[in-house]
Amino acid sequence: MKSMIRNASVAAAALALGLSTSATVRADDKPTLAFVVNGASDFWKAAEAGVKKAQGELPDYNLELKYPEQSSVAIQQRLMDDLVTAGVKGIMVSAVDPKTSTDGLNKIASETALFTTDSDAPQTKRVAYIGSSNVDAGKQAAEIAKKAMPDGGKCLGFVGLLGADNAKERIQGMKDGLAGSKIELVDVRGDDIDQARAKKNVEDALVASPDITCMVGFYSYNTPRIYEALRDAGKLGQITVVGFDDDPITLGGVKEGTVAATVVQQPFEWAYQGMKLMASYLKGDKSGIPENGLIIVPTKIIGKDDVDAYAANLKAMAGK
Repeated sequence: MKSMIRNASVAAAALALGLSTSATVRADDKPTLAFVVNGASDFWKAAEAGVKKAQGELPDYNLELKYPEQSSVAIQQRLMDDLVTAGVKGIMVSAVDPKTSTDGLNKIASETALFTTDSDAPQTKRVAYIGSSNVDAGKQAAEIAKKAMPDGGKCLGFVGLLGADNAKERIQGMKDGLAGSKIELVDVRGDDIDQARAKKNVEDALVASPDITCMVGFYSYNTPRIYEALRDAGKLGQITVVGFDDDPITLGGVKEGTVAATVVQQPFEWAYQGMKLMASYLKGDKSGIPENGLIIVPTKIIGKDDVDAYAANLKAMAGK
């Protein structure tokens, strides 16, 4: 039920910003560019704000952010197919599972300008990727763990899509960063972006793995679900928590000291810069596309002393 409520609130927020969750493109003579996410999550609110800012600077385009009905390869592909049929000129997508979507993504790339974000699909004919280096983000998570656990320990990770490149790269980056230390990432549990399942994964781990001394939330909502499960079990502060992204619960935990720190991305910049990049590309200006096709927006670590300034900056970007 909580997952359904959260998903409904995300969709409602999108509609309030004029960012349709359907695949219907506005019926006017302006070309439309779409930002397609991988599932309903509050993480994408910052991207909504980025699209909104870009829209103010691109009056000759219609910009839309799209949520698939479920975090599913087939459903996301159908959404993109519908967008192409409706005449969208460019799509930037966080692919649910790039490794199994090569043919589908190439089909889209043959029909419109395709860019990737968040989770790249370098094996496809996408024009460019704009987003984080997920390997570097994983290494930053390792730095948080090493600082918080100088005597070592065992970490258990939680993530939405085990098959997505962004998940695999963060996990590998953290393992690389922990190499030679006394800390081990022993396993990672997936939940397919089902937030009720995400919390249950943590609850089950608390019973089945009492030797775990550290938990890592690799997706934006995983750290809040870790926080809630530990709170409900009376174990907040007893297990080191390493976070990703800037959910309010995560930032609150960092500020109170129950979350060691969090690695934050910049989805606002992905959307803002990405929409402008697509518009320029469609006008024939390819100068913004690097030779390797990668535009990396750096991640950074937010600790206890950084939370207030970071939260204030988020509000400013959203125009609040």
